Amino acid sequence: MTPPIVTAEGLARHFGKGIAMVVGLEPATFSIALGECIALLGPSGSGKSTLLNLVAGLDESTSGTISWPGISSRQALRPLAVGMIHQFVALIPTLTVAENVALPLRLGHQAVSDNTVGGALAVLGLAAVADRLPDELSGGQAQRVGIARELVHCPTLLLADEPTGQLDQATGQAALSVILDHVRRHATTFVVATHDPAIAERVETVWRMEHGRLIPLENGSAA
Repeated sequence: MTPPIVTAEGLARHFGKGIAMVVGLEPATFSIALGECIALLGPSGSGKSTLLNLVAGLDESTSGTISWPGISSRQALRPLAVGMIHQFVALIPTLTVAENVALPLRLGHQAVSDNTVGGALAVLGLAAVADRLPDELSGGQAQRVGIARELVHCPTLLLADEPTGQLDQATGQAALSVILDHVRRHATTFVVATHDPAIAERVETVWRMEHGRLIPLENGSAA
């Protein structure tokens, strides 16, 4: 039997102490299967980003445990095994669009080819801006560059935090189609945090976040 790619037991995250303490995530027990596509649905401030950052290994829990049996240890998550698409993308200002997209491959000591990088840009409608610097891009273009950067290295686990938040509805749906096509062709495990039910409807499993509490809705394996 294939082990889950992520498993958590009583995972919780608090910020601050005493009366100033804020609950980011109440204790949650869940597993994410290899190749599973999950939408984490909830309003702003509900804890979606907190949970994603814990799953990505970018943050430490206050209590409970999390492991990545389908990958290896936390140290093996980056730069290639896990990809994270952020709502507000951070591009390196001195690198061109193409160089930004190629960065995970270079950090992971993987071969970088014009075809690989160019293909990732073209599918997101960015071929014409490959040689531009980030400050020459619109916000929507920068957002799509961030998506291309995380798809190009074919991560085992792809996480996305409001990946279409900076895009208009039509462009956002088109970008989501690119992401979903990629994860299904490569059997990538995918978790997307969103407040938009239209995005949640396009994946197989839906979990809801409410006031820091994780609630499975459809076919979920959380408890």
